[in-house]
Amino acid sequence: MQKKDIIVLGIETSCDETSVAVIKNGRDVLSNIIDTQIKIHEQFGGVVPEIASRNHIEAISRVTKVALEEANIKFEDIDVIAPTYGPGLVGALLVGVSYGRGLAYALNKPLVGVNHLEGHIAANYITHRDLEPPFLCMLTSGGNTQIVYVKNYCDMEVLGKTRDDAIGEAFDKVARVIGLTYPGGPKIDKLAQEGQPSIDFPKTHFENLDFSFSGIKTAVINLHHKNPEINKADLCLSFEKAVTEELIDNIKKAINQTGIKKIVLAGGVSANTHIRSEFEKLGESLNLKIYKPDLKLCTDNAAMIGCAGYYRFLNGDISENTLNAVPNLKIGE
Repeated sequence: MQKKDIIVLGIETSCDETSVAVIKNGRDVLSNIIDTQIKIHEQFGGVVPEIASRNHIEAISRVTKVALEEANIKFEDIDVIAPTYGPGLVGALLVGVSYGRGLAYALNKPLVGVNHLEGHIAANYITHRDLEPPFLCMLTSGGNTQIVYVKNYCDMEVLGKTRDDAIGEAFDKVARVIGLTYPGGPKIDKLAQEGQPSIDFPKTHFENLDFSFSGIKTAVINLHHKNPEINKADLCLSFEKAVTEELIDNIKKAINQTGIKKIVLAGGVSANTHIRSEFEKLGESLNLKIYKPDLKLCTDNAAMIGCAGYYRFLNGDISENTLNAVPNLKIGE
């Protein structure tokens, strides 16, 4: 007989955050510890995979101990071990996967590998206790830009995706060119709040729901090279405006195709002030329900992984103890 509460230990090491969380029944966060490496990688202008992996190895046991202490539970109280197994940096992923496999074997607990992208979507279940599928998700991050049709907790279809740069990648490249340090996205966001959208940048439109951000990125970089004295705040806000309009144009097409009027934002770029504001305006104009994750749950964290792992566990998706990292894992795989 299944006990009333299900306790999931979520483990997230896909990039440069070592995070461990304890989640009860999918949506109650008992602890969510995040050990970030931003300061370490800042001097290199981006994440160095080998350094990230080494720091995950050094941090994972310590972070797990703190997560258990904060949740006031012991290892034997855990019901499910849920590590991220992709997508991400292969060495970084292997740290979390290996640690999760070891715990599951030692504790004789089920192992549930979690897709990192599903985790980002699941962050909204923690923020919004009333949220249930079906809905459309605008997933924007450093490595992905996708419109995902979430049919139920474990059945998802990608309706459109980027054909080149992900939106977060474009943010970071633009930031680097105009002299902003890593991570560039939050710094562009802050600077843009002082600017005016006075510059028109080209947007790419496809008949389907795919995206392209390389043209906008290149146009911003070329303009800055030609005119290095240009107002950077105006440049940042104009860039944000152009990429946000592309997101909104495609989400409108997705709404028309599916009839779904419940829209969820997810991923690290969903923390962007302009994007959040423009989607709120879209919701008001079209009478849509717009859901956004708490800012602290937009970036990589283990709470969202534990939540996604919970629903995978209920669905019977138990992983073998041979679970391996899949750096190019896609939604639906």
